[in-house]
Amino acid sequence: MTLTIPINAIELAPGSMMSIHNLSWQDFETLLTDLGESRNTRIAYYQGTLEIMSPLAIHERPHRIIAYILTTLLELQGRDWEDFGSTTLKRPQVAGIEPDTCFYIQNAALVQGCTDLNLDNYPPPDLAIEADVTSITVVSAYEAMRVPEIWIYCNHTLKINLLQGDRYIESSISPTFPDLPIITLIPQLVQTAIAQGTSRMLREVRQRFRPVTE
Repeated sequence: MTLTIPINAIELAPGSMMSIHNLSWQDFETLLTDLGESRNTRIAYYQGTLEIMSPLAIHERPHRIIAYILTTLLELQGRDWEDFGSTTLKRPQVAGIEPDTCFYIQNAALVQGCTDLNLDNYPPPDLAIEADVTSITVVSAYEAMRVPEIWIYCNHTLKINLLQGDRYIESSISPTFPDLPIITLIPQLVQTAIAQGTSRMLREVRQRFRPVTE
């Protein structure tokens, strides 16, 4: 007798991950429907392997703080942006992923009015932010999606990964903010936010990086 358990009946403890192998794209689409939108898990699919991850609360907070820092810096520079959060990104038959959060910056104007992010019609997000990623499946999915830049925050450090060809390379400079020491600045600001409060940290960022006016 074969016992079949509905995927939405499986509960993952915070910080745990489950892998399912030899999964077709159609199976992946069906599982996404079964899992639904109201959940606290993240998924990553690449060439038949699906990973379902349940992040710890301690890993959730940093990427949200980083997103606040990012948008504050963009606002100070007078640049447009669109936040697509953990929208499921898909490259049919190959890969699917839900970032912790993702942004359109250089291509912000191209996604204005977008309510259904189909990568056949729109470019991939310009920047994705992830906290505590160690999975090969996650990185491979991003490579298939051709997201130009990923920030990965882990153990109080930030790694910047830039897509070159079909692979990511680690960089000390973010092309999104080439004149800022992002790789050291972000961890410092995250720790300040946790210790002193996010609102206070953002006020200090605005004061520190506001444009000089005559």
